[in-house]
This record gives sequence, structure tokens and C-alpha cells, in this order.
Amino acid sequence: MASTSFYLSARQRADIVARSRRILWRLELPTWALIVAVYSGWFAVVMFWTSLGVWIGTPLLIWFTTWYMSLQHELIHGHPTRKPWFNQLMGTLPLAVWYPYGLYRDTHLQHHVNEHLTLPGDDPEGYYFSRNSWETLSPAMKALVRLRNTLPGRMLLGPLLDICSTLTGAFTAVFRGDWRAVTMWLTHGILLAGLLYWMAQRGLSPAFFILAVSYPALSLTKVRSFFEHRAEHAPEARSTLNEAGLVWRILFLNLNYHLVHHDLPGVPWFALRQVYAADREAYIARSEGFVVKGYRQWFRDHSRSPVAVESHPFAPEGVPAQPSRSDYDYQQDTP
Repeated sequence: MASTSFYLSARQRADIVARSRRILWRLELPTWALIVAVYSGWFAVVMFWTSLGVWIGTPLLIWFTTWYMSLQHELIHGHPTRKPWFNQLMGTLPLAVWYPYGLYRDTHLQHHVNEHLTLPGDDPEGYYFSRNSWETLSPAMKALVRLRNTLPGRMLLGPLLDICSTLTGAFTAVFRGDWRAVTMWLTHGILLAGLLYWMAQRGLSPAFFILAVSYPALSLTKVRSFFEHRAEHAPEARSTLNEAGLVWRILFLNLNYHLVHHDLPGVPWFALRQVYAADREAYIARSEGFVVKGYRQWFRDHSRSPVAVESHPFAPEGVPAQPSRSDYDYQQDTP
């Protein structure tokens, strides 16, 4: 029997184990269909770029590129197979340009230690600052952070800041002799060069793809992650439940039910909504009311007003959180 999140009730555990034994779940047929749709759609748009034209081809390619990043997330969490090398093979092509798959995998799994969520220095995907770091920022930098903490600011500036940070990390890896990271970046660069050359042969300018497709696709992912986590004492109250509409759920593969995903990262994307719906009130109570009525609410509330993600209110200065069993362990055992 699969292990489950220690936050779940006995009824929830029994329901999840029962679902995991169904053919659809065990064979991951929706995930295989997703892989076919993403790859065939992405390459078909590039192949027929000239025929489609900029006004049709660009939004289509933005969709498929964003979808590919959502697919990479699923691959990291052991879908559709339990063979990491095979899943990596499915996610290594740099269709989204900016990050090597291996780098994303390593930092994202570190993010899945729920007790470390939002803690500066422990959560690699967090946006909070330690109190000392925040206090040392200049007024101009604080203003930039607050602009980034609006939804339009996150979409426009967030990708640029992430790209700069990632490239800085790549140069740092070279100088300190981290050959594993260097190998990841070299592989990524070679594949990307080949992909961009092939695009150019199909009439799609590499510069146009990077600026008008890949960057907007990364911006779309910032909508999903805009306020996924908040600083709270209880780890289960740090991840949101976003009751998004169908189109957003398809694009982000149900990651809007983010607390469910952090509880059970081994649950495939197509089952997250079912798990949430089966015990919605219990999940809302456990999240301590961290519920969003769709992405429209974020656009309405935070187009100008930033979320208060600045100095972390609970993290002790200079004392890292102690490691404990991560809920990610669940995915290692799920049938």
C-alpha cells in the first residue's frame, strides 16, 4: 500500500489508494496523450509557421510552449513512468529555452520539502527575503520588489529576474568547477542551438521566438505561481487552492490545486481535481482559508496592489529550518 501525506484523514488515504489502482491512473493514459499533444502541436506549428502566419502561429506556439513547461513539471514528479531517465528524456528538449531540465528538477524537488516552503535560503522557489536582507535593500530596490509583487509586474519583470539569476548561477557553476551543472548547461546549449537553427530553416526567426514566444510563455507561468505560497506557521497553510476555470486548469495541469499537489506530488495531474473535490471542505480548512476564486481574482486584486511578499515574518535570522520527512516521499511509493 502506498504511503500518503501525514496530513490526510483515513478516508482521504483510502480514497486515494483506491483511485491509484484504477487502470487510467496506473497506465497514465492522459499523460501519454498530453505528451503526444504537446510535442506534435509544438512541432506542427513550427513546421507550418509560414502558412499559419504570425497572428495565428504566435499564440498557438505560446500555448504549446507554456504547456510544455507544465509537462516538464509532471515529468519531474514521476509521470508518466517511474523511470527518471525516461522522463528526463521526454523533458530535455529546450522547447521553452530558458532552463536545463536537470536544473529545474533539482531545485523543484528541493522546493517540495513542505516544512521549508517560503523560508529564505531553504525554498529555492520562494519570493520572501530574510529580515536582514530586506532591511539592507535600497528604497529603489524595495520599490522594484513591490512592482514585481503586482501581477503585471510579475509577468513583465519576473521572467527577466529569473533569467538573470539563472544565468548568474550558470557562470558561477563554471568558475567553481561544478561539472555536473556545466554538463547540463552544455547539453542544453547544444540542443537549443540545433533547435533554433531548425526553426530558422522553417522561417521562424530565433530572435522572434525568444522574445515573442518563449518570454511570454514564461510570463504565463508567472500567473500560476504568482501567489502560490504564503508565510504561515503551519506548512499546510502555505500553499493555495485556486479554483480556476477550465482553460487555466488545462494549461497548468491542475496545479492551481496547489495544496493538493504539495500534499501528494505523486498524484498525476488529471486526478488532482478529483482528490480536491472529494474532500473540498477539509482541504479549505487545512489551508486556513487560503482559497482563490480563479485567476481573475488575482488580476482584479493585484493589478496595482502588490501581495505582501517582502520580509519573511516567521523565519529566524540565520537559523535554517531543520529537515524532516518530505511529502515528496509519497511519489516514490505510489503504484
